[in-house]
Amino acid sequence: MENSTEIWSFVLAAYGNIGELKYLYFIIVLLWYLFICIANILLIVVIYVDRRLHEPMYILLCNLFVNEIAGSTSLYPLMLSQMFSDTHEVMLPWCFLQMSYLYISASVEFCNLAAMAYDRYVAICHPLHYNVIMNTGRVFVIILVIWLYSFFNLIITFSFTFRMKFCGNVINKVFCDFHLIIQHACSESLFNSISDLIFAFMTVVIPFSLTAVSYIKILSVCLDTSKENRQKAITTCTPQIVSLSNMFIGCIFHFVDSRFVVAFIPDKVRVVLSVYLLICQPIVTPFIYGFKLPKIKDSCKGFVFDRNYRCII
Repeated sequence: MENSTEIWSFVLAAYGNIGELKYLYFIIVLLWYLFICIANILLIVVIYVDRRLHEPMYILLCNLFVNEIAGSTSLYPLMLSQMFSDTHEVMLPWCFLQMSYLYISASVEFCNLAAMAYDRYVAICHPLHYNVIMNTGRVFVIILVIWLYSFFNLIITFSFTFRMKFCGNVINKVFCDFHLIIQHACSESLFNSISDLIFAFMTVVIPFSLTAVSYIKILSVCLDTSKENRQKAITTCTPQIVSLSNMFIGCIFHFVDSRFVVAFIPDKVRVVLSVYLLICQPIVTPFIYGFKLPKIKDSCKGFVFDRNYRCII
């Protein structure tokens, strides 16, 4: 057994030997990362400068766009650097730093979707009290609670991990995966086995339950209303449902890839599926929200194409 005190880095074995294809992969990944950043930054700027968008739903969307950039930045720069590495080693502190960003980003994403579902519930089920319940000050408090909850979630998950000693350092991923890393811990403990399940419960199950309650109440109200109002409610809630479904698909891919050996899936396909959430969600979010919602779409057109567009702050 290798001396645990000598392990200060992990090897990301999923990169393998990509040879001359590394230049093509580098360009593709770099362009994708830039595309994600530009799309989300554009929408953040549009929401910030257009006073008409200073409403609770769009403020929550702005927080979502910020989180997409943060989550992508936790993956892509390291991925780009690893493409030109011969050893694909990541120092232990950097590995934990990346996992921290990834886990916080995932938690913020699910919690923010729960907050947006609650916002739609208030708007549809209690329209006369909406401005009282969902005022700007309360929305900023909700956003603060989302981030504090995500940091608290991370601290609980990683509280014992920092003292771990490792007897192995090879993980079959293109990024640092918490479940695979704790499998290399020299000492087995119950917490090691269930720590990532605790995080999954706090990150996925709790926000999803809150989201489900909001949508169930919205559905119950929609069934008793007119066809026009029902259609309006469905149109408003569809982007959130699509985003939440995409998050769950990505989580399932990540869970299966981390815990099971799926031999019939080619390695390159498996690698793509393992990062599906970080590849698709940051670009799905700006398109289904930013470029589909009428107010933001019109504001984007004016911001990009109209020379007479004036920023209102």
